[in-house]
Amino acid sequence: MSIAEAPVSDAEADLLFADLIDQSALVLAVSGGPDSTALMVLAARWRKRHRRAPKLIAVTVDHGLRPEAKREAAAVKRLAARLGVAHRVLRWTGAKPTTALQEKAREARYRLIAAAAGRARAACVLTAHTIDDQAETVLIRLTRASGLTGLAGMARVRPLFLPAPAARANARPGHPGPAASVFLVRPFLEIPKSRLVATLRAAGIPCADDPSNRDPRFTRARLRALMPALAREGLDAHRFALLAQRIRRAEAAIELAVGAAASALSAAPWSAAGPIAFDAVRFAGLPAEMALRLLGRAITQVGNEGPVQLGKLESLADALAAAQAGSARFRRTLAGAVLTLQRDRLTIERAPARRNRRDSANPESPAGRKARKARFTTGR
Repeated sequence: MSIAEAPVSDAEADLLFADLIDQSALVLAVSGGPDSTALMVLAARWRKRHRRAPKLIAVTVDHGLRPEAKREAAAVKRLAARLGVAHRVLRWTGAKPTTALQEKAREARYRLIAAAAGRARAACVLTAHTIDDQAETVLIRLTRASGLTGLAGMARVRPLFLPAPAARANARPGHPGPAASVFLVRPFLEIPKSRLVATLRAAGIPCADDPSNRDPRFTRARLRALMPALAREGLDAHRFALLAQRIRRAEAAIELAVGAAASALSAAPWSAAGPIAFDAVRFAGLPAEMALRLLGRAITQVGNEGPVQLGKLESLADALAAAQAGSARFRRTLAGAVLTLQRDRLTIERAPARRNRRDSANPESPAGRKARKARFTTGR
């Protein structure tokens, strides 16, 4: 038997879960498929071997998209009872989107699971993502021309839910601070899916089969079908994972350098409310990647419209560089933040609240009179 077909041993499981031993509770995301079912089985065995191991709570999300989902959730519940694991079913209710269905379903799933973790006072949610999932993720991001951050793939641990800005600065697993933080942990990122399937086979435990995993309407399913051909050319899951690992190593170095630049160029310590000010001359001398990331950090810190899209950030950075080269004034908004370049100072602050469009359309309202005046004076 090759290592790729060998069940995960107890000794391996102990290593995979070792950094979680001091948690009071762990939430396991279990859909009923082979990977997540193996996660529940291996975690239950691990808990049984260690007296100090945390309480386990398995959660199954019924997205309301397939009639088989209720039956699969019931099967997970029965297996959880056999293993001595608490179980909850979470339901995604309401109207379902007609586009980007998998992405929206994933967002809803994580939102529901994070809320369940908060109720259980669990700082960590475990998922069963494997090295195969990592490879598919990197391939998907390659097709979308992602930056280095995207090509670094999935991290073993990442924040899943940080409800307060203060939590973002100091939160870490097991120490959620004043506002509860939930972390996503992927203990199987270096394990092939075939070994999880072998683990269930050895234990005689059945699992569900989700046909959407092979549905060519979905990007991941289409790219998954390409993986065998890529593997024959030497680009298998391990190669993709190695690429992601090396990019993460470079990412860590770049992020450290950006943090040092933020301290060196900032006129004062950053606050959530802003504004953030940089020495514009020294900013212009930064390598392009560092300048781009520093802008992104500042906009994320003070903006209020969610994540900054890389393409829009690149366009903003290019326009700013052109303005600096021509010694021109510059003012531009992005993601709820406004950037202003004046002489030797670059300022990033919260953008003013958007005017009410209905008021702007009314020529007699204060906003409408102001808009009419602006159109007159600018000739637009």
